[in-house]
Amino acid sequence: MTGGMGSKALLVVNGGAPKALAAGDAHQGVKVLSVGPDRTVVEVAGQRQTVMLGGAPVSIGGRGGSAGGTQIVLTAGPGGHFITLGQINGRSTQFMVDTGATSIAMSADEARRLGLAYEQGARIYANTANGMVTGHRITLTAVRIQDVEVHNVDAAVLPLPMPHILLGNTFLTRFQMKRENETMTLTRRF
Repeated sequence: MTGGMGSKALLVVNGGAPKALAAGDAHQGVKVLSVGPDRTVVEVAGQRQTVMLGGAPVSIGGRGGSAGGTQIVLTAGPGGHFITLGQINGRSTQFMVDTGATSIAMSADEARRLGLAYEQGARIYANTANGMVTGHRITLTAVRIQDVEVHNVDAAVLPLPMPHILLGNTFLTRFQMKRENETMTLTRRF
């Protein structure tokens, strides 16, 4: 569950784009039984599952989608932010689109959780909203959102608490970005 829209939940099914579904709706073999502000109960092949808002990405409709996609569709959440689940080097995490960030940026705690050996990366100085900090520059082998996977993406690991990984320009510049109302579409350029 990537978000909610009133009585509808935004669900990612089989790695596709988020789909707004209300109780009673079905999509690709997933039937929505109930929608709450932070959880949705679904039925897949006769089995009930509870899907939590912002929980780890799961394939609730069967097999996961391939990583050969070219388009990411995001829906703005509360406060107008585009927050989405994804993966770094095959491990689940949560991103927030930040067009003002030079690169993908994450906290040292999140880098450790993802198993990234960031201490081996080059030392950098980063100018943040809280002033200058010393961090590390690393290269991420793979960054995946929905069914789109990008390889060899530069990132910064900073010694600051961060609620999300910032999806900055080392990722975003590989896409054509289009926003219509509450929907952002990223179409891969290279």
